[in-house]
Amino acid sequence: MGINAPDRYERFVVPEGLQKISIEKDTKVTNAATFTLQREDHTVGNLVRMQLHRDKEVIFAGYKFPHPLEYHIFIKVQTMGKKSPREAFDDSLSDLIMELDDIRSKFQSEAQQRRDMQH
Repeated sequence: MGINAPDRYERFVVPEGLQKISIEKDTKVTNAATFTLQREDHTVGNLVRMQLHRDKEVIFAGYKFPHPLEYHIFIKVQTMGKKSPREAFDDSLSDLIMELDDIRSKFQSEAQQRRDMQH
């Protein structure tokens, strides 16, 4: 690592007093809000954006990673109004957690089967 390279700890650990996720309602656009996720990057931004697009109530979902040395992303969500942006965001995170749990359990099951076949 170069002398000017940031400390890896800075990129992953949320500083004390800073919330992992914060929300700001949009005052100009109806049923819209911007979520700030601390210590996240394109990986989480794109996953959440794609999950939000699966929701029929979501009109718009996009994310922005402002700068590589700023360790947060912004996710903008606009809904039709039956669901708030917060509800759509929460639903997308819950759905992602279930999908990732399913992938993990399938992976663990397959790994166990392979170990059993080797013995």
